[in-house]
Amino acid sequence: MIDSTPGRSVLVTGASRGIGWAIASRLNQRGDQVAGLSRGGGAPEGVLGLTADLSDWDQTEAALAQAEAAHGPIEVLICNAGVTRDGLIARMSDQAWDEVLDVDLTAPFKLARRLARPMVRQRFGRIVFISSVVALLGSAGQANYAAAKAGLIGLARSLARELGGRGVTVNVVTPGFITTDMTAVLEPAQVEAYAERVPLGRLGQAEDVAGAVDFLTSDQAAYVTGAVLPVDGGLGMGH
Repeated sequence: MIDSTPGRSVLVTGASRGIGWAIASRLNQRGDQVAGLSRGGGAPEGVLGLTADLSDWDQTEAALAQAEAAHGPIEVLICNAGVTRDGLIARMSDQAWDEVLDVDLTAPFKLARRLARPMVRQRFGRIVFISSVVALLGSAGQANYAAAKAGLIGLARSLARELGGRGVTVNVVTPGFITTDMTAVLEPAQVEAYAERVPLGRLGQAEDVAGAVDFLTSDQAAYVTGAVLPVDGGLGMGH
């Protein structure tokens, strides 16, 4: 089995900001060779920035080829990228449904399918899907997003059973309310209302999620697979 020491080839989607940025930065600082994929191509210092629309497989495949050319076969896949197209079910269009499912669920499936074979061949791999507490609790006006994020859990647990015997672990992180660009534009009263729903009484930081991913991709988590790790301040406990 390949030793999961620093220096591994890592791909993080949605790495241009927020949680993805924090994850890419954390793993880069750990010593991994990290490629960050996003629509805009931005990435932390030291991370290879790649540009692709995850709903376009030709673009995504071209970006994967760039990452492999630079860092070798991808050993660690972090599927973080996601979009929202919120709306009540009576008014949710087919396009709003399809756009969210394409990026938030279908793209992770295609990435995992594309990278599973080389991981199996090397008898080592780490796959982490970034889901959401919404997958467990549901959210009015987010049927598409909640369905996609819940789908990641079923996908991860199925792949964990398929790939575990070849040294590949597959896990899920479910963030709760995290301070990001989206929450930065909210009124203080809104932020306070969100925080009041969280047992720890505050919003989380992107670095909290990055820490969970760091653990799940480390040697310390070599015997952890098919797990759903909440990083939500207790918001989703019991679900």
